[in-house]
Amino acid sequence: MKQGKLWLIVAAIIAVALGAGVHLASNRGIGDPKPATDAYPRLLAATLPDIRGELQPLAQWKGKVLVINFWASWCPPCREEMPALSRLQIKHAANGIQIIGIALDNAANVVQYAKWHPTSYPLLVGDSTTTELTRAMGNSQMALPYTVVYDAAGTARMTRLGLFSEDELDSVLISLTAK
Repeated sequence: MKQGKLWLIVAAIIAVALGAGVHLASNRGIGDPKPATDAYPRLLAATLPDIRGELQPLAQWKGKVLVINFWASWCPPCREEMPALSRLQIKHAANGIQIIGIALDNAANVVQYAKWHPTSYPLLVGDSTTTELTRAMGNSQMALPYTVVYDAAGTARMTRLGLFSEDELDSVLISLTAK
């Protein structure tokens, strides 16, 4: 019986430690590493397939406020923030804001996920160069979700490793489109 209680205590300590780590990772933002200065041109030079397999040049969104969200279907925090990103895309589309989800996943998983959880913004499937692009965009830990917000001129205004709260991202988007 004592050994069972000991294992329960150890499991509880591990759960608390993991929870604290997730909390810390999801509450980083303004202090996260900034993307390399050449990251925006590299982003716009990319062409990735969407969930229908059609190639989408990211340059088509040049001049818009861009929210680039790197995610994967197997990533619980990624899936958790996607409904908020969809709501924000709908809310801010008329103000020149474009949210783009770039999956670091295989195409079949992304297509299946999108079938059951549609988004209001395009989902693209990363290729072999996408992981290097995320690193150039400031994701030195190569963790997900990872989000970069670019203003309309292509300057990175915020990066976030971990969950972005809907209210915080909404405030950032409002500030970037205020006239």
